[in-house]
Amino acid sequence: MGISAPTWAALVQFSAAGLVGGFCVLHWVWWRGQLRRAGAAWTLVWSAALALLFLANGLLAVLPAGEVLPFVRAQLLAAAVVLALPATRAYASGPPVRHYVIAACVLYALRAGLWVSTDLVVTHDGASPVPGPLDTVTFLVPVTLVGVYVVVAVGKARLTPVGAALLAVSSLSTAVLVLSFLVTDPSLRETLTSTWAIPLCIGLEALALHRLRRAQWEADRQNSMRDAVARISNAAWFLKDPEALLLRAREEARQVLGDPTIEGSLRNLPRGRFVTELFPDEGRSLDARERAFLMDLAQIVSAHAERTELAHQLARAAFTDSLTALPNRHALDEHLAGALDQAEVERTRVAVVYCDLDHFKQANDHHGHAWGDALLVQVADHLRSQVPAGSNVARLGGDEFVAVISRAPSDDALRELGLRLRNGFTGPGATTNAPRLTVGIAAWEPGEPRDAEALLRHADTAMLEAKRTRVGVLLFDRPLRRRVQSETRLRRALDAGIADKEFATHFQPIVDARTLEVVELEALARWSHRGTMLQPAEWLPLAEESGLIIPIGEALMASARSGYDRFQLPIAVNVAARQISEPDFLAQVGRAWGDSDWVRLTIEVTESALLADDAAATLKLEALRERGVRIALDDFGTGYSSLSRLATLPVDILKIDQSFVREIGTQRGLAVLRAIVGLAEAHELEVIAEGVEQASQLTALVELGVSRVQGNLLGRAAPGLPVRGPRPRRHGALGAH
Repeated sequence: MGISAPTWAALVQFSAAGLVGGFCVLHWVWWRGQLRRAGAAWTLVWSAALALLFLANGLLAVLPAGEVLPFVRAQLLAAAVVLALPATRAYASGPPVRHYVIAACVLYALRAGLWVSTDLVVTHDGASPVPGPLDTVTFLVPVTLVGVYVVVAVGKARLTPVGAALLAVSSLSTAVLVLSFLVTDPSLRETLTSTWAIPLCIGLEALALHRLRRAQWEADRQNSMRDAVARISNAAWFLKDPEALLLRAREEARQVLGDPTIEGSLRNLPRGRFVTELFPDEGRSLDARERAFLMDLAQIVSAHAERTELAHQLARAAFTDSLTALPNRHALDEHLAGALDQAEVERTRVAVVYCDLDHFKQANDHHGHAWGDALLVQVADHLRSQVPAGSNVARLGGDEFVAVISRAPSDDALRELGLRLRNGFTGPGATTNAPRLTVGIAAWEPGEPRDAEALLRHADTAMLEAKRTRVGVLLFDRPLRRRVQSETRLRRALDAGIADKEFATHFQPIVDARTLEVVELEALARWSHRGTMLQPAEWLPLAEESGLIIPIGEALMASARSGYDRFQLPIAVNVAARQISEPDFLAQVGRAWGDSDWVRLTIEVTESALLADDAAATLKLEALRERGVRIALDDFGTGYSSLSRLATLPVDILKIDQSFVREIGTQRGLAVLRAIVGLAEAHELEVIAEGVEQASQLTALVELGVSRVQGNLLGRAAPGLPVRGPRPRRHGALGAH
C-alpha cells in the first residue's frame, strides 16, 4: 500500500523538525563554548523557530484544516523572518537593528490583527483559510524590510567563506518563500511554503557543525597552549640561561601555532628588568588567544631572566664588597681553600698577604667618610695592580685587605712584594701623613696541614706584630711562629689556671711616708703555675688581649673584699681597661665587693684606660665615686695624657710610676717629681709613689711632700698582712678614706 503525498509531506516536515531540533543542541554547545557570544545565541533561537515552523507544517499536513494551525504557522513564519535581523547583525556587524525589528514586528502584528479580525489576509468562510487580497502584501513588505537591512549589513562587511555560504542559502530560502506568495496554484504554494526553510536549515546546521568542529579545534589548541606554557614554566626552573629558555619558548610557539616564522627577542631594561617579545612574520595577524599565548610565554621568559639576574646580583652581593668591588670574606675563604687544594696537587706554595691601614679610623674621622671611602678604593686598586697575575685580592672589612698568591715565590720575593705594597701607596691627592699600609705575610708549604683559617690567622699575626714593632712588613717566620705557639700554650694554661683556681691574691702595703705605718693595701693577682710563680709581665698582656682578665679581675675583687674583712684596712685593686669596657662592669664590681664599705675601696686604672676619651668609662667611674669608691690614676707620667684634662677626670689619687722614683737622684728626675707633686696639689689630689727600693728615695720623697709610698723597701707583696711599723687603730686618721 503506497503512502499518500500529504503523509510524505508530513514525514518530511516532522523529520526536518526533529533534525533541526537536534541540531539546536549543537548550537547550544557552540553557544556555551563561545562564552555566550551573540552570534551563537541568535543562531540557536533562529534554529528553534525554524524547528517549530517545520513542526507546524507537519501538523498541517496530517490534521484537519482549521483556523488555529494556519495562524500559528503564519506567526512562526513571521518570527523566522524577524529573527533574521539580529542574526544578520551578529554575523555581519551591520548597523543597529532595533528600528528594523520594531518595524517588522509592527507590520507582522498588524497582519496578525487583520488575520483574526478581517478577511483581508485570509477568508474565514470555508473549512480552511483562503489567502485574502492583502496576504501577499502584508507578508512581503516586512520581508523586503529585512532584505534591505541584509543588503546594507552585508555590503559593509567582509564576509568569510562560511558567511558567504550562509548568505547564499538564506537568499535561496528567501526567494522560495517570496515565490510561495506569488504563485497562484494552491498545491504549489503549499509546497513552497513548507519547503522554503530547508536550504536555510541546511546552511544553519552546516554552520553549527562547522562551529562545533572549530570550537573543538580551538579547545584542543587551547589545551596545547596551556601545556606549552606549563612546559616552559617547568623549564624555567632548570635552565640557567634566559636565552636558552627563549629559544625553547619560540619552538613551542612555532609548534602550537603552526607558524615557523615566529621569532623572539629578549632586551635588558634598567634596574634589572627584562622585556621579551614573541612575534610572527609581519604578514600574519594573530587573534586574541594567540596573542595571549605568546604574551604568557614572553612573561615567563622575562620573569626567568629577572630572577636569574637577581640571583646573580645576590651572589655578587654575598661574595663581593660593595665599595671596592673586591671579593669579600666569604669569597676569600672559598678561594683560599681552593688554592690550597690546588697547591697540594701541584706541590707549590700559597702565600697570604694581610694588609692594614695604620690609624685609618683617626684619619677617617678627620677627613670625613667620603675621603675614607676614596682611600679604601685607592688601596684596592693599588693592591690589584701590584700583586702577581692570577692572585686574588679581597677586602675583609674595614681597612683590612688580603691577597692570596698561588704558586707563591720565595720568602725574599714575598718581602719585596710587601715593601712594594707599603712604599708604593701614597694616599689620595696631596694629603700629607696619609695612612700607610702595614703588611703581614704567611706562606703555606706542601706537606703542611691545609688549614685556610690558620694561614689567614698567621698572616694577621704577622701584620699585628709588624704594626706593634713598626717595621711595616713582616713575614710569619719561625721565630714568630714559636712566639705564637708560646702564646697559644700560655693561653691554654691561662684557661686551665682560671678553671683550676691557680690565681691567688697577694697584698702589698701602702705606708705613711713619715711614720711607715701601713695605711692601705694593694691587692695584686699572682699566678702559680705548676709550682712556679709567674711574673705578671709574662701573662698579664695576653690576659687583657684575650679577655681572660675579666674573670681574673672579678676573682681579684672578691679576694680583695675578703682581705678587707680580714685585715680591716682599705684595699686598692687594679682594674684593666678591658674590664671597664664591659657593659656590666658596675654589676661585676657590685657582685665581687658587696653592698657595703665602698669608702674602703680604691680602684686603680692606668692612664691609657682613663684618658682615652671614653665617655662610657668615665661615666662608670663617676658612678663608683658616687658610692664612695676612690679612683687612683696608676703609673702616672708614663702615658700620653693631656694634663689639661686632669681636672675633668674622676680621679682622687695620682700614683707616681717607679721609673720616675728611680731617677729621683738626678736633677732631671727630681724636677719631674716636683712638677707632678705640684700638679697634684693644684688639683687637690693625693700622691702615692711606687717602687721605693732605697732609703735615699724615701727621704727625697718625704722632702718633696709625698705622703704615701710603697715598694719592696717597705714591704713585698705577700698572701698575708705585711706590717711595717705600728699598725694604725681602726678609727685612726685613715678612717676617712
